[in-house]
Amino acid sequence: MPIAERMAGIMSRPSAIRDAFEDGLKLKALYGPENVYDFSIGDPDVPPPPRVKEVLAGLLDDPSVNHAYMPNAGHHYVRENVAAYLSGIMGAHLTAEQIIMTVGAAGGLNCVFKALLDPADEVLVPAPYFVGYNGYVANHGARLVPVRTGPGFQPDVAALTAALTPATKVLLINSPNNPTGAVYTEQTIRALAEMLEQHYRDSGRRVYLVSDEPYRSIIYDGLAAPSVMKAYPHSVVVTSYSKELSLPGERIGFAAVHPEAEDSVRLARAVAVANRVLGFVNAPSLAQHLVGRLQGLTVDIGIYRRRRDMICEGLSRIGYRFTRPKGAFYLFPEAPGGDEARFIGLLKEERILAVPGSGFGCPGYFRLSYAVPDTTIENSLPGFARAFEKA
Repeated sequence: MPIAERMAGIMSRPSAIRDAFEDGLKLKALYGPENVYDFSIGDPDVPPPPRVKEVLAGLLDDPSVNHAYMPNAGHHYVRENVAAYLSGIMGAHLTAEQIIMTVGAAGGLNCVFKALLDPADEVLVPAPYFVGYNGYVANHGARLVPVRTGPGFQPDVAALTAALTPATKVLLINSPNNPTGAVYTEQTIRALAEMLEQHYRDSGRRVYLVSDEPYRSIIYDGLAAPSVMKAYPHSVVVTSYSKELSLPGERIGFAAVHPEAEDSVRLARAVAVANRVLGFVNAPSLAQHLVGRLQGLTVDIGIYRRRRDMICEGLSRIGYRFTRPKGAFYLFPEAPGGDEARFIGLLKEERILAVPGSGFGCPGYFRLSYAVPDTTIENSLPGFARAFEKA
């Protein structure tokens, strides 16, 4: 076989999100885009803040902006700006030395995993979880170990404790969560930290807490995402500007290593070197200059909040059961009748595209992304009602 066995295995596993997206392309070609209700892709459609365009235009005439090679960790002044802003919201004193600019959160996670994981190491993750984690962990020869969450999709600390083994190297969390929209509480984060400290006392094995946070700024109802760095020093935060600034195609994010983490200096350096050896070399220069001037800026979160309320109220009236999301832009309802594959088929008959929960390690549910126009939500509700009645 000409391609690697590991890659052949990855290719043989279907992508639930990609399959739904491709189904959507076929339906749109048949019926017209306005007659297909595509909730499959978490592609932010809220425009970037006007300031983004202003800064980008200014960069083109700024003589200090060049397009040359740089340190693998990124432009120093950008990392300084990121560190100063992040210190204020994380409650840890970060400097440029702990920040590594990355090719989005996906690139950041792969660099962190490259730095931390040896073959046969295990990565615990509360399920449901983002589908990409399977591939990211497998890239480095490690094994993803999903552990079902408890009520409200909060991590089940007792179940996670039972899943810890001598091979556990990383606990990977994602809050606000894709696909559920759950925001992990401060109490939950503290409990996870104590669990990992107790594991270290019992086993002498340090487990790093890696927090994937691209939706940190998209949060509702007066809530705020608690800081993992306040709770646990052996932590790494990975994020991107894809959602908070609606810049997914620019592939820009960062990894931040807690300054008090075990072996923090070498870990930060390893993440930066991973940027090089994985072939990224460094994050895109122009995008770094852009976000370095835009710390704390976000899209209009009120648009996503309004859409959340629209889809929750509409589906609730029909009879769907779900946990109301507190952040991100996803809803994760139970599949009426319990058979998610059958129900996804019923939705497709109504030209509604959704992603089955099994793709996120949680069968019996389905994911909807409400990063869609208001009219898509409004016009899809009769189809949701018909599919519900059929189920």
